[in-house]
Amino acid sequence: MKNKQCVAMLLAGGQGSRLGVLTGKLAKPAVPYGGKYRIIDFPLSNCIHSGIDTVGILTQYKPLELNDYIGSGKPWDLDRSNGGVHILAPYQGKEGGDWYKGTANAIYQNLGFIKRYNPECVLILSGDHIYKMDYSKMIEFHKQSGADCTISVMEVPLDEASRFGIMHVASDDRITKFEEKPKEPKSNLASMGVYVFSFNMLEKYLSEDENNQNSSNDFGKDIIPAMLKAGEKLVAYRFSDYWKDVGTVDSLWEANLDLLNPKIHLNLSDPKWKIYSRTSELPPQYIGKTAKVENSLITAGCDIAGNIDYSIIFENVTVEQGATVEYSVIMPGAVIKKGATVRYSIVAQNTVVGEGATVGEEPDYNDAHEWGITVVGEGVKVKNNAVIGAKQMLRKEEDGETV
Repeated sequence: MKNKQCVAMLLAGGQGSRLGVLTGKLAKPAVPYGGKYRIIDFPLSNCIHSGIDTVGILTQYKPLELNDYIGSGKPWDLDRSNGGVHILAPYQGKEGGDWYKGTANAIYQNLGFIKRYNPECVLILSGDHIYKMDYSKMIEFHKQSGADCTISVMEVPLDEASRFGIMHVASDDRITKFEEKPKEPKSNLASMGVYVFSFNMLEKYLSEDENNQNSSNDFGKDIIPAMLKAGEKLVAYRFSDYWKDVGTVDSLWEANLDLLNPKIHLNLSDPKWKIYSRTSELPPQYIGKTAKVENSLITAGCDIAGNIDYSIIFENVTVEQGATVEYSVIMPGAVIKKGATVRYSIVAQNTVVGEGATVGEEPDYNDAHEWGITVVGEGVKVKNNAVIGAKQMLRKEEDGETV
């Protein structure tokens, strides 16, 4: 194998339990986004635009649909004879095998794959973030600074910092302290979960971590603190463009509707940094005479006869006459029957919302704690005239219906 300057390892094996019914049958990186994409399209597209043509995708939970979606990697120009994209699942070897026990253990189990390419550095990525980033600039920053590890960070509001891993840095952006989701944060530099490691240093600390029986085998909880304690050079790389962790229902809903917000700049049609995807060849969408569509994204293959406002409509969706969809995300193949109303909701693939049904509610600002996004799981059939309130999460029953 030809040596590579950098190999990317994309962590895509998480269960995504906070997305509930949306990840009941598929891995979180395979969840649909933005009308025609999957979440994993973003790091893969970033890699090829950044000149990184060797990517290992570490899968574990419900990998079938994700594996089918990735295929040979051709949509992202990653079908290479030397390098390309590789699906890396846990396996049984002569010395045994195990499920991935954490993010660090997942990379440790695949050190053999990395060594095939003898890289100078390794790029560690998460499969549940929406953003456009030139990794080559971060890698060059890593090399120029002489760092052992470079961590991409971005400023977040201080009152939201407790949701993230928080970095404390010196005036030269050298990291002096790391806190995992601190209750009272003193810094607002949040880790984006994008790391560049010098390979020899990564191998050293992964091996030591594997031999530590008290470790949780996690980069944020174990590897980064161990390197800081040992006095290794860790540097923060500042990022200021759009970035969204879509690990929860609310954040996935927000990230989709961000595409309709003129104040947020995530240009998916930029020819200089196209987000590639494996999209099927579908006929154009049909917007009927009775339809009224405002400020929404409607994907190919849709049949729209109802009212749609501020929503993301994926491929092959039907919205019948008299139906209303507002502030919602409707995933592929769903049918919204006549007279139905869907508001502030995520409707999963191949779901049917029955005639006259009401799904979701407008926010109650006097009782925001009790309000939330409503989620209808894949294949559910919502009965005619059913009323599904705010913050509900519906799963498919044996008969495929719910009340």
